Amino acid sequence: MHVFVTGASGWIGSATVDELVAAGHRVTGLVRSDASAAAVTAAGATPLRGDLDDLDAIRRGASDADAVVHLANKHDWANAAATNAAERATVETIGTALVGTDRPFVVASGIAGLAQDRPAVETDVSPFSGPEAMRGGSENRALDFVGQGVRTVAARFAPTVHGVGDHGFIALITAAATTHGVSAYVGEGTNSWSAVHRSDAARLVRLGLEQAPAGTRMHASAETAIPTRAIAEAIGDALGLPVTSVDPADAVAHFGFIGQFFAMEMSGSSAATRELLGWEPTGPTLLEDIAAGAYAAAAR
Repeated sequence: MHVFVTGASGWIGSATVDELVAAGHRVTGLVRSDASAAAVTAAGATPLRGDLDDLDAIRRGASDADAVVHLANKHDWANAAATNAAERATVETIGTALVGTDRPFVVASGIAGLAQDRPAVETDVSPFSGPEAMRGGSENRALDFVGQGVRTVAARFAPTVHGVGDHGFIALITAAATTHGVSAYVGEGTNSWSAVHRSDAARLVRLGLEQAPAGTRMHASAETAIPTRAIAEAIGDALGLPVTSVDPADAVAHFGFIGQFFAMEMSGSSAATRELLGWEPTGPTLLEDIAAGAYAAAAR
């Protein structure tokens, strides 16, 4: 297939491009810069210049392809409204371009916020709907297109897609440990996160693109529930720092914006995903990656 990938040079996107190219697919990747274009070209894909505000480029990329994988996001935590609006507009543009084609459309989503006090499962319907919701309600909006002849598949990623070079949530938590001289968890640290290695996440995206029926919700979760205290302890061991609890009221002051997420239950099962697609994660666990020094750069 000819696959159009947004976020093609990003953390998950670059691994996905490698996975798709290795499987024999032809890939066009949306890129914002010369450096990103060079990286996509080096991976064996074709760059298409544009960004999430360039809906004409996104429409052209989607229309010219046999399938679309949407992984880009502005991640502007200081302007959530603009980030959400761009996400929704992109999903609507891609979905509209694919109406009536039965082409696959894999859209990035998340496990966070799907369930409380238990691991989220694939049958949990996202509570985020409408333009003002988190991510602009993009998962539900993308699934709306199933009734219009689009093979939409939601790829719900664990809160940490980890590995060497990760600059996401675990890197921010590690940086906070370095800044404060202690590796902290929130409250009792009994709330849990799910996790998946970057290579396993990319392979799941490919499997979903190739095999998943319309309306599928896939969970990219290799580990269902890792207590946040265990994460903090692993970071403390890796950095040689003491481990301590932070009062929930002080979480954001200690960690920055990530503190509100580190206090949340963000666990998720992938049992149904594995059964449907035969996906079996093979990458290192999160705690193995931390112990091996995957977040050493964040500590510096």
